Amino acid sequence: MGILLRKIKIVWSSNFAYAIGLIASDGNLNKDGRHIEFASKDIELIENFKKALLIDNKITKHARGGEIDKRYFTVKFGDKVFYKYLNQIGLTAAKSRTIKSVEVPVAFFGDFLRGLFDGDGTFYVFKDKRWPNSFGYKTSFASASPDFICWLKNKTTDVYGVKGYLHKGKGVTNLDYTKGDSRKLFEAMYGRPNQLFFSKKYHKIKAALDQDETRGLIYLQKQRKAAVAQW
Repeated sequence: MGILLRKIKIVWSSNFAYAIGLIASDGNLNKDGRHIEFASKDIELIENFKKALLIDNKITKHARGGEIDKRYFTVKFGDKVFYKYLNQIGLTAAKSRTIKSVEVPVAFFGDFLRGLFDGDGTFYVFKDKRWPNSFGYKTSFASASPDFICWLKNKTTDVYGVKGYLHKGKGVTNLDYTKGDSRKLFEAMYGRPNQLFFSKKYHKIKAALDQDETRGLIYLQKQRKAAVAQW
């Protein structure tokens, strides 16, 4: 009988939950039942992923979708025990359309959410023509699985009392949170000291929230009349 090697320590923590969020968004579980891969155009996210799981595997680059330029950084490792654990909590091979939910302790749900956001989330800022000196913003998550995005909507409502709204995108369903709820999610995702996060997204969101607080304009702005900038 062979020895079952383990690379990942399966203990819930801020970093572990963050890594699970990254896997749920941009990760890939190989059909061999052993290997897990995470890819991103941003090297910082790859480094964060490695730090979160305490792995030292080599980072490689590859192209996607028939592209020639190798613009994507990738880290890949094998761990059958961790792979099976991911299956148990809701993550499987070809998960993008089949994922329904992920079992995450409530104490670390904000860290998981930050991983999802760093992987597939978007933050929008827009000006509203009705109030020239004001602006609106929203936090958005996307998934090709309607079941998962509906679960995420209900879960964030249960845990944080926010009310997101769903709309269809190109091949995905988007879950959006406007001003007040965006601020609540920001506090939930970034409330711990010394946590891992994608600095580009964090600093741009923080700048928008600080500007909004300085102006004192907390009311909701409708996007339909807005010029939108994507972050």
